[in-house]
Amino acid sequence: MARRRAPGEGLIRHRADGRWEARITLADGISRSFYAKTRQEVLVKLRTAQHDQQAGLPIVEERQTVADYLTGWLDTIRPPRLVQETWNRYEECVRLHIIPGIGSVRLAQLSAQRVQTLYAQCASKGLSPTTVKHVHAVLHRALEQALRLSLVQRNVSDMVEKPRRRVVEMRPLSREQAQAYLAAAANDRLEAVFVLAIATGMRVGELLALRWADVDLEPHAPAGNGTISVNATLKWRDGQAVWAAPKSQYSRRLIAIAPPVIERLKRHRVLQRLERVAAGPAWQDHDLVFCDEIGGPLKGDMLRHRHERFLASAHLPRIRPHDLRHTCATILLSQGVNPKVVSSMLGHSSVAITLDIYSHVLPHMLDDAAAALMVALGW
Repeated sequence: MARRRAPGEGLIRHRADGRWEARITLADGISRSFYAKTRQEVLVKLRTAQHDQQAGLPIVEERQTVADYLTGWLDTIRPPRLVQETWNRYEECVRLHIIPGIGSVRLAQLSAQRVQTLYAQCASKGLSPTTVKHVHAVLHRALEQALRLSLVQRNVSDMVEKPRRRVVEMRPLSREQAQAYLAAAANDRLEAVFVLAIATGMRVGELLALRWADVDLEPHAPAGNGTISVNATLKWRDGQAVWAAPKSQYSRRLIAIAPPVIERLKRHRVLQRLERVAAGPAWQDHDLVFCDEIGGPLKGDMLRHRHERFLASAHLPRIRPHDLRHTCATILLSQGVNPKVVSSMLGHSSVAITLDIYSHVLPHMLDDAAAALMVALGW
């Protein structure tokens, strides 16, 4: 009777197809095979596997390619495990950038050098630094799962120089500039959306997805504020409006709105009801707070054109609509509002992110803190 091979023992044989095969038995009784053109090559693979097993490292499968693995990985994280919009970005990144670059490489043989070359190739093709950084993030997440499944011995993307995101200069409006901006937007059909952008710091997609069901315009004691619940974001895909979950779990949040904001929203609602009557059967009932003249969802371009017109009318520097969000945060922090409160209002995952983004406000806050301490101590 043939003796059963103990864990760690290996077997080498010459296959009928001309290749040499080395097989090693793992501790759980499962065998793993390695292949090469010569006996010497396969012996090296066997010795390496035996060494890795003694060192406690996983013995990885050789035959699966990066493309094979990533295709299967995408299937395991399909919605609802991942938000549809996020999964679409992952799939596009894998299909357009990662698989063309390293898809044919054996997963077990993927090296840090090969990953670094992939990033360089992406950059040389004209991809933006932000896109290359996204390639890294997707590949890193996929390889982390492969590591947990013992398909690789290490996450080689941890060993490369990470792509740097292109830093877009933040250009928030000052308090005086924000007042001039809102004066220029006064009486515009969509004035309320720009008021909310500065008063709440909501993202453009969140503003466009806002429904009346998520707005409470009844003043609550003691401050007389209303509230807005951020529950969705609006994106356009292939010419179709898509309502998606917020950017993260922290993006779902409740924001207080002051009485002046409540009044502007009430005026906006009255005008919208008149438009609904005028549209008659053509009205699209999405319950949107901000919509076109027949109730349909708005595109970001429409807001951008209006935004640029207000800037020109008020003789203000040209900034992005997203900078209205930065304007809100900067004004709040410079007014001494607790950074934790600002972080929650913006939907950041931690106050550290808020302080990192708006570090330019910190010197002013430190001066205020020193002055407050002097007053408290009677100095």
